[in-house]
Amino acid sequence: MTAESIPETSLSVEALRKGDRHELARMVDLYSDKVYRLALKFTNNPQDAEDVLQETFLKAMRALPEFEGRSSLSTWLYRIAVNEALMLLRKQKPDMALDTPGEEDDSEESAPSNGLILADWCCLPEDELLSEESRRFLDEAIQRLPATLRSVFILRDLEGLSIRETAELLGLTETNVKTRLLRARLFLRQQLSRYFGERLKQWEQK
Repeated sequence: MTAESIPETSLSVEALRKGDRHELARMVDLYSDKVYRLALKFTNNPQDAEDVLQETFLKAMRALPEFEGRSSLSTWLYRIAVNEALMLLRKQKPDMALDTPGEEDDSEESAPSNGLILADWCCLPEDELLSEESRRFLDEAIQRLPATLRSVFILRDLEGLSIRETAELLGLTETNVKTRLLRARLFLRQQLSRYFGERLKQWEQK
């Protein structure tokens, strides 16, 4: 389910702007699970995800009187959640680079696109490819992505948002999103190739 597929028409934006408690509670009910799962993918920590969830709705409720409806309510909430998650990560890792809205990213980033080590793991048994250890390694590899790439990858490939939705949410151009997504995928493919290359050697030696 993407951010746009939640039935927003069931919420009254006007009532939300006026601070209607019933409508605010319904907004939290509709979006809390989605916001929490998104925050968890960014932080990889349940407590941090809870903190992001709480801060997202606190900031949203304070800002609702000024919500102009230029974007959908779900996109607006997602944007707050992503910003909160990135800012939390920045506090934990002060040297981490964050997305700059509108930035044209044509330079080479820290996610490598050259010298890729691409192993062929087609011969690995399916239980090796889908093992808990393999999924854990992928989660860790996603966390190693630079924040500028991770946010695009999570929103586009894990959350299923379109290129346009991702660009709108992050304040980037669609070209910028496509560039960052490519770099993120190349980085993860390199990491997974190394990992499964080692697993294939181990399996062949059994």
